[in-house]
Parts: sequence; structure tokens; C-alpha cells
Amino acid sequence: MYAVIKTGGKQYKVSEGDTIKVEKLAGDTGESIEISDVLMVGGEEVKIGAPLLPDAKVTARIVEQGKDKKILVFKSKRRKGYRKTNGHRQPITRLRITGIEA
Repeated sequence: MYAVIKTGGKQYKVSEGDTIKVEKLAGDTGESIEISDVLMVGGEEVKIGAPLLPDAKVTARIVEQGKDKKILVFKSKRRKGYRKTNGHRQPITRLRITGIEA
């Protein structure tokens, strides 16, 4: 069984036991959270929401709260000698999917 969930403005296809990296969610490591924004549940019978399934939910456990890899932002203007480098590390949450309820 798999599900398509929406969190942080992105969509993820998840199955039970998967580990995914999402935008930062509130909670501490080891806590269990419930995601109710389920767009689709598949398996033997496929259910598609319009846009969400009203009674479906996905439960997950927070594995890690941290930061993603560094992204370098480089700006320059040709022939002007202007160069600027900046870095950014996006806060992320790693989730392990523990259950899917349709």
C-alpha cells in the first residue's frame, strides 16, 4: 500500500517503512505525527481525493531534525567587478512512515 501526501508545498509518494526528507515540521526527535493531507491511496484499490481524501491519514515518526546540504548562491555582474557569494542551509525533518490508513 502506498499514499501520496502533501507537506511543505511538495508532494511525496510514501509506503510503510520509508524514510523521507521534508521541510521542517514542529516536533522533537522520536515524536509521532499525523499527516492528514492525503491526496491518493493506492494498492489493490486506488482512491483519489478531490483534492484530499477526507478520512485518510498517514502516521510517521520524526527520526531527525537538522539542516540540509549547503547551497551556494553566487551573484556577479559582467565587466563591473561585482561578485558576491552567499550560502544557505534549509532546515529539514526526516520522517519514517509507520502507518497508512485509508
